Order: sequence, then C-alpha cells, then structure tokens
Amino acid sequence: MDCSYCILQTYFHPPLMQYFVNHDELLNELDRLFLNRTLTRIGTGEFTDSMIWDNLTDLSDLLVSKFSKQSRSVLELKTKTVEIKTLRTLHHNHKTIVSWSLNTPRIIKNEERHTSSLSARLRAAAKCESWGYPLGFHFDPLVVYDGCEKEYTSVIEQLFSNISSRNIVWISLGTFRFVPALKPIIQERFPNSKIIYGEFISGLDGKMRYFKPLRINLYKKIVSCIRDYAPDVLIYLCMEDDEVWQKSLGFVPSDHGDLSKILDKSAIKHCGLDTS
Repeated sequence: MDCSYCILQTYFHPPLMQYFVNHDELLNELDRLFLNRTLTRIGTGEFTDSMIWDNLTDLSDLLVSKFSKQSRSVLELKTKTVEIKTLRTLHHNHKTIVSWSLNTPRIIKNEERHTSSLSARLRAAAKCESWGYPLGFHFDPLVVYDGCEKEYTSVIEQLFSNISSRNIVWISLGTFRFVPALKPIIQERFPNSKIIYGEFISGLDGKMRYFKPLRINLYKKIVSCIRDYAPDVLIYLCMEDDEVWQKSLGFVPSDHGDLSKILDKSAIKHCGLDTS
C-alpha cells in the first residue's frame, strides 16, 4: 500500500508501514482508560492501515474483543483493504466501527498503489454491515480535477447501493492538502501524479490547500448528493474553518458544542454507548 498523497512519506524514510508489538502496554492503557468511565473515541492506523496486518496478526481480535466488554468507548478501524475475515466471528457488541477511505476509481488507480478497488471496498463494507458492525466512510482527500464532481457522485451512488444509511455512524470530507515538503517527494516517487499541480494557496497552518471557493463548491455538491440518499447521516469536515463549514453544511461545530460532541452523539446513537 503506497499512496502518493500520504503525509507519512515526510515522516518515515523510507516510507514503510509501522507495526507496534507492545500489546501488553496497549491493553494496560485501555484498562486505565475504561476505569475513567469517560466517553472516548479511539482509532487505530495513525502510522499504518488499521487492517493491513490482519492476515498476519491477532490485533483486531485483541482490540475488538477488548472494546466489546465495556460501554463508554468506541474503536474505529480505518482501512483501504478488504482484510476483514477475522471480524466475521468476533463478538463486537457494536463497540467497533469499521471505516473505509473512499475515492474515485481514477484516484485509487493513479494515487493509491496496491490498495483495494472501490467496488471491493464497498463489498467488504457490506459484509461488515451484515455482521452487525457500525460503519464509517472517509472521503479524504477529495481531489479536484476535470470531471471530479461527476465521478464523486458516482462513488456516492455506489456507496448507497451497497450500504444502508441507517448503519453509517459518520461520513467525513476533506480536500487534498499537503505540507510543502511533500511536493518533491511526490515528484520523485510518483512522477506521473498530477495532484500537486492544482490551484493551491498556502494556508495559515502552512499547508498547501485548494482555493477556498473550490473547496466549498466541491463540498456543497458532495453534501447535496449524500443528503439525497441519507438525509440524517452525520457529515463532518476535516481541518476546515467555520466559514467553510457554514457555507458547505449550513452550520459550524460550535452550534452544537464542538466537533467532538457532534461525533460523540452519533457514536452514542449507533454504538449504544452508556452516558450515565
């Protein structure tokens, strides 16, 4: 698995996936967390894909089983793979959300080397839905190119042809952004990639971003398409300011407390978390 846009290429040299084996420490930390009885959302895959090691390790078995035995925290596994076999027989108690990163077939083919196809990801998601898992989907990065709106609309149509909106905890949207140090790496390692040659401007955080009107326009069209299929599903934006939220979604996170509270509310609803 080797995605051209991955920020980890600027962290690791060479950009190899990381697998940590200090599982005893992990379990001890979770025990301490669960004793606090705080509402918590935890995701794996910060330095690698959540599921890519499942054919070699028992990590998902370990984590899914661990989270199933408590009621105030939820685990999210994010993947671009179809390595879901171990999930089929696990007792998850709805405390594990299985999420897929989605993109257009063009971006998957050109920018996400050695990952599963869109149709394969959606088939895997449908299987997890049939096994009772809550689901999440992440459109990040959305890439602006000629014809992208039509192609992203097609992805959304395929998503809801395979998955019921009732079982989706959240859908995130985020446009392609990158630190300047990533550009020469992409040029060297992915010489045929065109994604760094769009209409970008340096943001306040130092990352290169599409001009705000381009981002808002794409978000609005994707949100509208999702709402046609799933009026009530939670959609949130990744690393965007209040203006973009308001113009794209019609509200800002502070209207509902903050983004953390918005996500907690959806996790409570879909995963049966105990708020007492």
